Amino acid sequence: MASETSTAVGTPVEQFAWKGGALAGLLGGIVMGEMLTMQMRPVIEVAIPSMYGLAGLPAGWVVHLFHSVALGIVFAAVVGALPTAVRSTGKSVALGVGYGVVLWVVLAAVVMPVWLSAVGFPKAPPLPNFNPMSLVGHVVYGLVLGASFPSLRDS
Repeated sequence: MASETSTAVGTPVEQFAWKGGALAGLLGGIVMGEMLTMQMRPVIEVAIPSMYGLAGLPAGWVVHLFHSVALGIVFAAVVGALPTAVRSTGKSVALGVGYGVVLWVVLAAVVMPVWLSAVGFPKAPPLPNFNPMSLVGHVVYGLVLGASFPSLRDS
């Protein structure tokens, strides 16, 4: 179980499982990063690090994994805010896959092209950038995140 604290009247309050979200996000990011490296190498090698004025595959991996961990923490916060905490792997996987689709629509299709244009990236993708291969990567990220979160939430 997630750590608990007591309120002034002694009622247990579940704490936000951010460490489990970070670890699950890292696992999802590693799997998605491998997919990007194999199938969409220019994205992880050039586009992702360019958002921060960086270049190269190692920089792309660092930025991608940072994003993955941060978004895993957000997932943990969202799941923790649900009326009934998700403890089953099946429900967590479903939420993770849905979360991956939302990340694709909002971050990959809209935010990333705008960000790359704002920093002067010469080959910024179109807006919106609904790339099906990117969708698959984000769904896999969400699947791994959702599948691993229930067992890591108490880390």
